[in-house]
Parts: sequence; C-alpha cells; structure tokens
Amino acid sequence: MHEAKVNEETLDLSEKGLAPQTSDQRLYMQFLAFGGAADTQALRKALEARGLEAVLYEDLNDPRGVGLLFMNENPDFFIREIRPLLAAAPFAPLTPKPELTMFGRTYALGRETDLKDWLFEKPRRNALNPEWPWAIWYPLRRRSEFELLPREEQGKILYEHAKIGMAYGRADYAHDIRLACYGLDRADNEFVIGLVGRELFPLSKIVQDMRKTQQTAKYIQSLGPFFVGKAVWQSARRA
Repeated sequence: MHEAKVNEETLDLSEKGLAPQTSDQRLYMQFLAFGGAADTQALRKALEARGLEAVLYEDLNDPRGVGLLFMNENPDFFIREIRPLLAAAPFAPLTPKPELTMFGRTYALGRETDLKDWLFEKPRRNALNPEWPWAIWYPLRRRSEFELLPREEQGKILYEHAKIGMAYGRADYAHDIRLACYGLDRADNEFVIGLVGRELFPLSKIVQDMRKTQQTAKYIQSLGPFFVGKAVWQSARRA
C-alpha cells in the first residue's frame, strides 16, 4: 500500500520521462462551451485576428452552441489573454455553459521516450490536426480505492485501458489528449480527456469499448458531462 509522505528535502515537481529527461514546464489547455452563437464566422475571424493557438467547435447537441479550446505553456495566458478576449465582442453576448468548462495540464508517467513531444507537441498535433475535426471532450474522476492499489496492479489496469486507445490510434480511428486537473476543476475531477478523429462514430465506439475495462467499470467514479462537436476552425501549429 502507498504511503502518503512528502520529503521536503527531496521534493521535485518536474515532469520526468525516461532518464535523463525532465521538464519544469507543461502545456495547459482550457475548454469552454457557450450557447447563443448565431454567427460562428465572427468568432472565427476574432480568433484569427488574435493569432492564438485555439480550436473553434460547433456543438452537435446545441444548434446555437460552440466550444473553444485554448492552449499555452503559461497559465497566466488564460487570465491575461483569454479573459479580455471573451469579455469583448463577438464573444461577450454568448451564454457560458460552466458545467462544460475544463482546464488541465499535460503530465508524464516516467516512461516517455520523448518527453518534449509528449508534453508539448503531441497534444497540439492532435488538437490542431485539420484531418481530425470531430471531438469529444469530458472530465473524469477515479474512485479513491484506485489510488490505494499497489503500483503493479495499477499498471495492469491502466495498460488494459491503454491497449484499446493504442489500437484505435494505430488504425487512425481515434486519438487522445490526456490532461490532469487535480485541484483545477470546480467539480473535483482529476482528468480531462479529449478524443479527436476523422469521423464521429469511432469516438463513440472507443468510449463504449472502454466501459468494459476494469478501470472504467470498477474504478471510475464519474464521467462527463460530454461535449461533442466538430472543428470549424483550427489555428496552425506553431513551429
């Protein structure tokens, strides 16, 4: 059983891949949803004019709904840049959907062969790929019992789950963006998941297939709410 101990003398907050890779930075992503969007073209033009790394989605389940995804390596960006943007036209008249607000950070598991790509490039590559416009975004929280399992048992449970995701990725059916949101989520969720792909059906099917794994069936306390949408504008990835 794990012991919840923190040794202040050896406290290290860096992300770690396979040695000797470490990083004191990570990528932050924020997803926001709104209603009352009658003119998505105006929103698109405003985003283009600001030169932000972002995605604009039209909401499948709300004919006047949109989703916005922003990303940056500095959390100050979301206060300094995004708050003023959304407080001005054409975003100010929109109706926020706070239940669909998600904010998270990339993280490493310690097994990454290319830590920089894992933390910074892969999430951007997946979110901003124009060939993968369909998306499902949702938060999740595990049951506390999972954290008390031995690490070896945790690894087996996570690998069962990951094998499904890797199979969908190799077939180009679905690609994921995984973010940690401990202490950053108003509902105390722990992770934010983005699933993106060419078509919608595989994204729905992978969620269905994941329900059969031990992690989801036994150790997930809550999933959702879900945002389902299609990108109508994606910024170019920065070099």
